[in-house]
Amino acid sequence: RDRPILLQRSESLEPAALAGVDVAEMLRRARAMMALCRKEGEENPGLRLGAAIGAAAVEGRDKLTFFVGPPAPRFGMWIEQLIAESTGKEGRGILPVEGEPPGAPEVYGSDRFFVGIARKGDSAWPVRTDERFVMQDPLDLGAEMFRWEFATAVAGKILGINPFDQPNVQEAKDRTNEILKGQSTVDSRDKSTVGSRQSTVDAAAVRKLLGSMKAGDYFAITAYLRDTPETEESLKRIRVRVRDAKKVATTVGFGPRFLHSTGQLHKGGPDTGVFLQVTADPAAAVPIPGKPYGFEEVVAAQAAGDLAALRSRGRRTLRVHLKEEVAAGLRELEAAVAGALA
Repeated sequence: RDRPILLQRSESLEPAALAGVDVAEMLRRARAMMALCRKEGEENPGLRLGAAIGAAAVEGRDKLTFFVGPPAPRFGMWIEQLIAESTGKEGRGILPVEGEPPGAPEVYGSDRFFVGIARKGDSAWPVRTDERFVMQDPLDLGAEMFRWEFATAVAGKILGINPFDQPNVQEAKDRTNEILKGQSTVDSRDKSTVGSRQSTVDAAAVRKLLGSMKAGDYFAITAYLRDTPETEESLKRIRVRVRDAKKVATTVGFGPRFLHSTGQLHKGGPDTGVFLQVTADPAAAVPIPGKPYGFEEVVAAQAAGDLAALRSRGRRTLRVHLKEEVAAGLRELEAAVAGALA
């Protein structure tokens, strides 16, 4: 009863215990953080962080940018889901920016709030941070998760929203089901392709999309592609080009995973997102027993449903479909983005 909510479900700890993690010590540190978060004012680390994030967002600094290093370099991905899914609703929200490579000071707009998380001795932050946290080792994760959950609830209160629901996640699911049942179709704007001898990316459409961005916007790549190191690197180069040229925050999400993180903020948050959806032909058909469609059709329907949900809100979107060899298609897309920015 006195354990942190996030650690009450034993099934979330069993894999860690089987992998040799000192679960007892992780829980001990989490309990210590929970006790601190019962204090008032500056002595409460969760309250202090949440107040800082929420107040900054109200002032327009709503792009929460992470620089996370060892011992948990992808911890920012967990925080990304927590922040985006909890705060992106009713036209408000805080955009978590995870995995964006550091840049020179002049490429950042005034809408950024920087957080650094690293091990003691490894905390040479690439930019000046607003908040910074030191982790001794991975066993601090339980404590940090509680800190961020508490802080997110506080930030939601400051924004005037309920951080404990996700109304727009279900909408994307409903649209996906409609497409799979044949009750909805993808509209005629989804014809831009790259990697095909018959057609290439619509450079004018890319230029129009990128040209719509202004200060305070963000650029989101939603990729329904296999998440490989090579694909990540290609998309990272594209996001950095846009960030440096437009001085806007950038994100990359792989579908359908991001639908349960930044996907909520994309639809329920402020109308400041510019979305480049990237899809590809499936490598092979994978049937689903008892269904008239396969997994590849489910992914295609998820992409179409997500796009339809964005467009129903008037979001600025462009879908690019990679045909034939994905790596070659991404190179062509990168060249098109570079040309549009030039």
